Amino acid sequence: MKITIVHKSKIPAVLYGGTERVIWYLGKELTKMGHEVTYLVLPGSYCDFVKIIFIDENKTINSQIPEDTDVVHFNFPVKEEILKPYITTIHGNSKTGDVFDKNTVFVSKNHAERHNSNSFVYNGLDWDDYKLDKISEEKKYFHFLANAAWKVKNLKGAISVVKSANENLAVLGGKRINFKMGFRFTTSRKVKFYGMIGDLEKIKLISQSKGLIFPVLWDEPFGLAIIESMFFGCPVFGTPYGSLPELVKPEFGFLSSKKEDLSQAIKNYADYNSNHISEYARDCFNAKVMATEYLKKYEKVISREKLNPENPKYNIEKNKQNFILS
Repeated sequence: MKITIVHKSKIPAVLYGGTERVIWYLGKELTKMGHEVTYLVLPGSYCDFVKIIFIDENKTINSQIPEDTDVVHFNFPVKEEILKPYITTIHGNSKTGDVFDKNTVFVSKNHAERHNSNSFVYNGLDWDDYKLDKISEEKKYFHFLANAAWKVKNLKGAISVVKSANENLAVLGGKRINFKMGFRFTTSRKVKFYGMIGDLEKIKLISQSKGLIFPVLWDEPFGLAIIESMFFGCPVFGTPYGSLPELVKPEFGFLSSKKEDLSQAIKNYADYNSNHISEYARDCFNAKVMATEYLKKYEKVISREKLNPENPKYNIEKNKQNFILS
């Protein structure tokens, strides 16, 4: 099968970049399976295992899709009519009332249901790139992994949880002084900031963590931070919003919207089986599983079937601001 993957960004992801990381591993895995993949992405991208075409913003998308393409995989909503069979993956949350194409795919069951759909494929990663020999027995702190400037990721809540439990927090993805959130300056010495970091440093830091603190204030569509952390044996302590109840079963972590419950739960981090958590992430959220599921979607649209009987429409998101910080 000849597959063109389209996204208006640069690949690969060097630091932050969830969607870029996902489509990189998808294309890599599809190539391993014997399919011919082309990326249609922004100038500045590079790849050593498939062909890349740079998007020209002055031309239509249709005119830039290779003529021999069997199926096109978009990773953003496309307004123009596409002549080739195609699917569109929506990776983030939408605005209330947004309507999507019938060939849309979401990234978790909850994400799909909030759009009146049952079409979804879980994200997967190539765990070979994460260089895990064994679960580290040296656990020094808990960690927060997200773009800390984004309020819905709730770094403030994560800090409150660990401070209440008299624990330490490593913040991967943020700085001590932040002007994007108005003005935030974290004074606590129990919180250490590492900024936006590359994969090698991220791997080292997560492997020494007692668990991921993830008290998001929105319906998380998927959360690569969750599966990356679990791969290193980290239980997840977060809020029960969006995809978290799907991904974080009781044996893999603890979910609550109350700070007091999470603070108490993290004291029992050692009760979780790190090897079991790691095996779960490795087996359920790998690139091969993801690619296999997307191939089923590709085959459907090539056969001129629709992935959704009706156009998915985003429902009103409930307020998630009831996380208690004090």
